[in-house]
Amino acid sequence: MSRKLPVVTAKEVVRVVERMGFVFDRQKGSHAVYYRHRDKRRVIIPVHIGKEIKPRTLSGIIKDMGLTVEEFRKLL
Repeated sequence: MSRKLPVVTAKEVVRVVERMGFVFDRQKGSHAVYYRHRDKRRVIIPVHIGKEIKPRTLSGIIKDMGLTVEEFRKLL
């Protein structure tokens, strides 16, 4: 499988984190914070409407969720 990151928007990333059991915690400015209580993981997503998330930022978000790129692709 390809290790290349997909091009996604914040809305698509939010859909994935919610499927994984994260819940919306709070938002400050354009950064939404999602939290999962069972393992106390926190994911911060930059929510800029209509813009794609930059590859390096997406890589960090995927790492914060505890996923590989392939697992992330499957959840999209």
